[in-house]
Amino acid sequence: MNHIINVTSSLLASTYRCWNGTIADKDVVQPEQTLILFDQENDAECRQVRESLTQLNLDILIVPCPKGGKNLASLQSEYGDIRLPLFVDNNQSKAMYGADSILTYLNRYYGKVSVSTSLLGKVTNQLSSTMATTVRLRSGVNARPSYQPELPLILYSFESSPFARLVREKLCALELTYILINIGKQQISDMGPAKMRWSLKPYHPLPNTKRDEFFKLYGNVQVPFLMDPNTNKAMFESKDIVAYLEQTYER
Repeated sequence: MNHIINVTSSLLASTYRCWNGTIADKDVVQPEQTLILFDQENDAECRQVRESLTQLNLDILIVPCPKGGKNLASLQSEYGDIRLPLFVDNNQSKAMYGADSILTYLNRYYGKVSVSTSLLGKVTNQLSSTMATTVRLRSGVNARPSYQPELPLILYSFESSPFARLVREKLCALELTYILINIGKQQISDMGPAKMRWSLKPYHPLPNTKRDEFFKLYGNVQVPFLMDPNTNKAMFESKDIVAYLEQTYER
């Protein structure tokens, strides 16, 4: 797909979801043990969970489970006809599947997230997420042959970013496990593209946050940003990252 058309449809997907997964809590304590999400990028329920993870500013290990892939086959072999998303929290020795159960759990242990309780709310939420999947032509839903690295990749992202979505779709299709570091927007001056923020003042993230740490390292806060400890590569720009993943890991 042409890159401009690709980005445009990704913008539309974020718009269908009313840009949920943009704003992040200002205060967050990462749990001691890593959270794990067995995920399919353009699955409607998985998207709702990832939006809440951005809101809660929680980092998580993503195990992509596209259709026809080894990860999903392994889950089904162990648990039967398992339903995605599957969330594992070893801090509480808990595992659960389905957006409703996961969001209720996150709301109890990690902060305030929106949980639809009415039938109309649930239907509307599911419909808008399904529309976002449709406009992306189900990118990342089906597995592609790949080489698997020894170490998980690291992706700085927030859920609604149209550019980060392109990278997450490729990671999912190639079944590349990655650590998702959420750096959602936390103040008005964070809004807008990295090179054209909604403020005339010099940009400064909130102190002592992940965005602040990133800013000190790289002089700006821009997603997607991919780090590959297997090759010691680190890069910005979705087009370059997607090309790198294809060249390095796609068979």
